[in-house]
Amino acid sequence: MGYNGLSAKIGEVIESSTSSFRAECYELHCPPSFGSLVRTREGNIDIYAVVSGASTTSIEAGRRPIARGRGDVNEEDIYLSNPQLEKLMRTEFTALVVGHGDSGEFSQYMPPRPARIHSFVYSCEPDEVAMFNQSLAYLSMLIDVPERSNELIAATLRNAAVAYSEPMAFLVRAGKELALMIAGDTNRLNIILKKVRV
Repeated sequence: MGYNGLSAKIGEVIESSTSSFRAECYELHCPPSFGSLVRTREGNIDIYAVVSGASTTSIEAGRRPIARGRGDVNEEDIYLSNPQLEKLMRTEFTALVVGHGDSGEFSQYMPPRPARIHSFVYSCEPDEVAMFNQSLAYLSMLIDVPERSNELIAATLRNAAVAYSEPMAFLVRAGKELALMIAGDTNRLNIILKKVRV
């Protein structure tokens, strides 16, 4: 049995591999925050992942939205006068798998199988985030991400820190762990730490 928290269901997996998945959000323009922790399932295993990007696009490949708000006062008016727009676009996000678990026991390495297509994706509540971050070994999986790795690590730590009553103590611990993981690259460490703000 998986985690029993009252997490919000935010979308469904539409593309999946052992190391990452892509999910479509139920609400247009409402992806989870960059760097936040999300959870999905495969059988009896909870799969944890860090949100690494999001996009809103047309549901038809090759068809781009056109500007519609020339005569409108604010952006909401565009959607009120064109209610079909919500059916013509979709918001998706990608997430990098950083661990898996069952009943609050976490393993911060790849799960044995990827999430299934149409598996529900949930945002993680603060207590679940804090439990997962008792170990920071998963950060090593984010260090070699090809794109925006420094930004992703900093955002992940900012998101995790707010789950703690003493966020600065968590960030100090995380900084020490990072220093060990990227020893010899003090310039990169400083860049990441400067981006960490709560």
